[in-house]
Amino acid sequence: MRGGSWVEPTVYAVLALLSAGEEQRARRGLAWIRRLRRSDGGWAPCAEVGPSTWVTALVALLPPEQLGEQLHRGAIAWLLDSEGRETTTVYRIRQWLLGAPSSPDQQFPGWPWMPGTAAWVGPTSLAILALQKNQERRDLPAARERIGKGQTFLLRHMCQGGGWNHGGINALGYASQAYPETTGIALAALRGARSPKIDLSLGVAREFLRQCRSADALNWLRIGLRAHGQLPSAYCPPQNIAYRTIPETSLGLVLMASGRGEEIFGA
Repeated sequence: MRGGSWVEPTVYAVLALLSAGEEQRARRGLAWIRRLRRSDGGWAPCAEVGPSTWVTALVALLPPEQLGEQLHRGAIAWLLDSEGRETTTVYRIRQWLLGAPSSPDQQFPGWPWMPGTAAWVGPTSLAILALQKNQERRDLPAARERIGKGQTFLLRHMCQGGGWNHGGINALGYASQAYPETTGIALAALRGARSPKIDLSLGVAREFLRQCRSADALNWLRIGLRAHGQLPSAYCPPQNIAYRTIPETSLGLVLMASGRGEEIFGA
């Protein structure tokens, strides 16, 4: 393949190999991922990028016994220390000095794509999934608290008619529309939560699934609906969906591998 390696597709490929029982073949990818760990415990998208970013959540989805226990603990610690700019103490003080009104959303931190920027639905959902999976192995009060606040962040950023886009509820004064892939990933992260908003969004997700023509959306909608027991047991994915990227293909393989999708993204 042309170009250098990137963490996101490599993690997805490793997850697919592990779900298929191909641990030997996954070792090369795991070794490459380990080498890219930053000194702060996180991961950057590739070797050429300096700071740790959202991809740390993806790395934290890898089993600790495969990644390495200490590296996995470092990834979880990095996630617990990361939040969107709008909920940091420095940002709130700055807004107060400027006389800007405070927002209730500043009580509920999400996660950003890059450090020092605003939180969005995608990275927040992936961080919650990683923390939830870690909670199944060892209960951390700090993680439990961040999961709860992150889920509240997601509920407050739900689109008016249900579902989620990247995070903007209103654009140029108009109500924003939900996207299928972000609706699926947000529902996956809201596993275990209870709210009428979730019920509304499940209906949106089922309709998205009925009309789905995108592999990325199909994967995440299935994971999100299954997290709430709403994926029909006899559901058969459309045969004309094109899988064009490594993440799309890898997630599709994970979902095909005897229910391992539930093990990776939560029981």
